[in-house]
Amino acid sequence: MHDETHEDAAPAAISVRAAEIAMAVLIAAGAVVVMVTNYGIGAGWAPDGPQAGYFPLRIGALIFIACLAVLWTALRTPNDAVFVTWPQLRQVAVILVPLTVYVALIGFLGIYVASAIFIAGFMLAIGKFAWWRAVLTGVVINAALFWIFEMQFRVPLPKGPLEAAFGF
Repeated sequence: MHDETHEDAAPAAISVRAAEIAMAVLIAAGAVVVMVTNYGIGAGWAPDGPQAGYFPLRIGALIFIACLAVLWTALRTPNDAVFVTWPQLRQVAVILVPLTVYVALIGFLGIYVASAIFIAGFMLAIGKFAWWRAVLTGVVINAALFWIFEMQFRVPLPKGPLEAAFGF
């Protein structure tokens, strides 16, 4: 008879070592982008002082060096402790995937329509609310946000084809 432990029930998806390596590489790549971009706009010393990219380039270089130190340590020190399990990753995906879709929809539908869909979708999928309650809540909340930001504060937020159809 096999004695099933808790670890058998939830196998590791990512070890601490793998997470440290992945994050060091990703953040280092971002630091390189910062350095290259700021070098392009001018990162030297001009007659009137530092150019626009002077400090950001140096901060990017410090972040890059720190990433190299983390990467070196992670590669030299085996740490196969569990960082996250598959069930935990699924819980993150329940939020991350719809949030990513929401952010992508803002560019096409505008922030108000995308937000109404996002709210209604979560109410339906996670909250198990009735469809009419979810849709009503999404629409009412975003109508209120439209009134607050666009009408009262006069802060234009990204709009899509629906607002254009109504002349907003």
